[in-house]
Amino acid sequence: MNPIIRRRHALLASAAWALSPALRAQAAWPTKPVTLVVPFPAGGGTDAFARPLAAQFSKLTGKTLVIDNRGGAGGTVGASIAAKLPPDGYGLFMGGAHHMVAPSMYPKLDYDIEKDFVPLIQVASVPQVLVVNAKRANTGSFKEFIDLIRRSPGKLNYASAGAGSVHHLAGELFKQQSKTFITHIPYRGAGPALQDLIAGNVDMAFDGLGSSATHIKGGRIKALMVAGRQRNPAFPDVPSAAEVGLPDYDVHTWYGLWAPKGTPADAQAAAIEVARKACQEPEAKTVWAGQGADFPNVSGAQFAKLIQDEIRKWAQVVKLSGAKLD
Repeated sequence: MNPIIRRRHALLASAAWALSPALRAQAAWPTKPVTLVVPFPAGGGTDAFARPLAAQFSKLTGKTLVIDNRGGAGGTVGASIAAKLPPDGYGLFMGGAHHMVAPSMYPKLDYDIEKDFVPLIQVASVPQVLVVNAKRANTGSFKEFIDLIRRSPGKLNYASAGAGSVHHLAGELFKQQSKTFITHIPYRGAGPALQDLIAGNVDMAFDGLGSSATHIKGGRIKALMVAGRQRNPAFPDVPSAAEVGLPDYDVHTWYGLWAPKGTPADAQAAAIEVARKACQEPEAKTVWAGQGADFPNVSGAQFAKLIQDEIRKWAQVVKLSGAKLD
């Protein structure tokens, strides 16, 4: 071979190897379909982001991201299953804020979210929203609703994605800060809870805006308040918690990806890179915006720190509220 051509080939090979480890790993991973355990039934908030993410994953990699819905016990059943997946890079877990509550609510978990998983990347963050069945609750504004609750303590109830979920604790925090009493009705996921709310079998729910968005827009349920100090751009007519007199009511449902402990570092890096690109695709951005969600783009050690902080935060909420598994 001509020395000049040989030198050129060597330089190209060196440049390819100099690419970031994530990009090198991405070239090799995935070589087959990847299973994503979603620890709630289809139709819930986790699903609302997992399925668009799966679509973009397939577009970017040419491989299928298979959604495996495993609901139950506030998301801990699915987490337990995911923790036991082979650590080969072909089994991932999509959990979130619910799993930061679980250590304080479930004393006998057979997995440890910090020790049995590797945190990859936070993919979405959505404020909680107070939604009601307008016909059943017979209310038009937050003030009217609060007055209704106070006239009949304990008579009205709220649905949650399950005992020990963020939805449950969001309700307990609301009771504490608004000085009201409402009855908790746990379900096996946000999907079934919302369906019963739409059907008029429960009065209200504290839900992630992501899973409630389409039902609010369709007029099937009514949003009375969005958590935090600012209104959400996707629903500019819904007042913030601060506006209705609850300035410290700031609850977000967020979602992220984990891999079982022991998953090869190159597969971890590739999964993070693909997820990051997927969340920044135009189609995904449209879905996120439509559900009032942000893409935090927090990964690796920064994500691990967030997890530690959230576990401590919710432990304090559980302690102060006295919340228990129903």
